[in-house]
Amino acid sequence: MAAKEEHVLSAGNEKGSTALQLESELKRAIVAMELRPGTRLSEADIAERHGVSRQPAREALISLARTKLVQVLPQRGTVVAKISVSRMMQARFVREAVETAVVQRACASFDGGVRERITGLLAMQEHFALADDHASFQRYDEMFHAALCDGAGCPLAWEALRDIKSHMDRLCQLTIADRSAMLPLIEQHRAIMAAIDARDGERAAAEIRNHLAEILRTLPRIEAEHADLFE
Repeated sequence: MAAKEEHVLSAGNEKGSTALQLESELKRAIVAMELRPGTRLSEADIAERHGVSRQPAREALISLARTKLVQVLPQRGTVVAKISVSRMMQARFVREAVETAVVQRACASFDGGVRERITGLLAMQEHFALADDHASFQRYDEMFHAALCDGAGCPLAWEALRDIKSHMDRLCQLTIADRSAMLPLIEQHRAIMAAIDARDGERAAAEIRNHLAEILRTLPRIEAEHADLFE
């Protein structure tokens, strides 16, 4: 009986892992605008495309609906949700509150090893910005913010932000198109770290708020240029 139960648990964990991997891939495609707002998502099509059964496809879509990246519409089924300015603004508000607390804590104590790692991350981010490699730039941007939380001794803060920040990430995909938009963000990252190095909590808080307000400065233009992508 014990062996049978172990097999059942293992099979269940495998299914759960498949659903999580599928959710992660679909989320990446939605944020990267490979699956654009309004795109229909079929359990059967997803399962066939990814070589899985329909159950993990269903579970992945349920999870994405929970985070408001997909929605179920009458007569249309499940579709990629259009960008909601309201949700984006709420996500930005929560992220600013959390990351402001993180950088203030970082000014009190910051892990030296993580500080060295951040220097390398920013160098790589600049390399990808100069190469106009948006996808890699975004990956290192996320690594920078995660490292901020690690260095401040609160990695769970970044874990807590991962789902809600997707509503900002989709907008960033539209606003950070080339090096002229990417390079200023790296300088803002460096300004945040300079304040942390100086142990200046007030300045660090101001720098992170300025950094996270960047999306607000570009929002009116992006909303006008891509009206069909917004609610």
